[in-house]
Amino acid sequence: MSGRVDAHHHIWDLAVREQTWMVGAELEPIRRNFSIDDLAPLTADAGVTATVLVQTVGVPEETPEFLEVAASNDLVAGVVGWVDLTADDVADALAALKERADGSWLKGIRHQVHDEPDQRWLCRDDVRAGLKAVAEAGLVYDLLTKTPHLPSAVETAAALPELTFVVDHISKPVVGGDLEPWATDLRALAALPNVSCKLSGMVTEASWTDWKVSDLKPYVEVVLDAFGPDRVMFGSDWPVCLLAASYAEVVEAAEALTSDLTPDEQTAIFETTARHTYQL
Repeated sequence: MSGRVDAHHHIWDLAVREQTWMVGAELEPIRRNFSIDDLAPLTADAGVTATVLVQTVGVPEETPEFLEVAASNDLVAGVVGWVDLTADDVADALAALKERADGSWLKGIRHQVHDEPDQRWLCRDDVRAGLKAVAEAGLVYDLLTKTPHLPSAVETAAALPELTFVVDHISKPVVGGDLEPWATDLRALAALPNVSCKLSGMVTEASWTDWKVSDLKPYVEVVLDAFGPDRVMFGSDWPVCLLAASYAEVVEAAEALTSDLTPDEQTAIFETTARHTYQL
């Protein structure tokens, strides 16, 4: 298999369940249903042949639905789902998902860490036990954090060298704000060999109405310098990205931001890092 990989996107059906994070009038443009059929022509135009479908809400019912989507079409090559990491039976929950007929599409687990009031949530004993179970299941863990959560992410990734972590959305720095302490903390995370990073979610951390590629460049330079292309992967964050940019504009921005790299390094970011990390 060859072709680009979009390592981070979502779908949702508001008739099935409410997206509880979708609060406020500013999110009105994406308060509708989005399906794989909506995404497929956009990926085709961008040369994307495989995607990673990522959880949107912390409920157990969503992950089996996503596994069914992955099994029923040629575009979704992997799913990052959700389980309650703090539950006593997390290992059983993971095993049940993997034992499904479509369980081979489960590649990772994620939790909305950035919504937890406790900035050290990742360091809790019950969470660490859950993360150990994720590692033992042979799955990846997606880190959905903001800058204040990075120190605990560093501690946790260091404490669990057997688990592969992937930073979503470069940990959501405020584009146009101070690079510090985000840059220093992200570099500390990148110093750990079991951590990779998604070049995703940046346009919605910038000004939605007048962002420019040059606004994103200082952040991308930190990421590429810290992780290297072999541990960086492209993700669109569609349809959330639509608040600030079209799918094509997100792809074009990523292309522009990596245009100084060698062809092999560009291939790593747009394809091989994601395939290797998620075992697509």
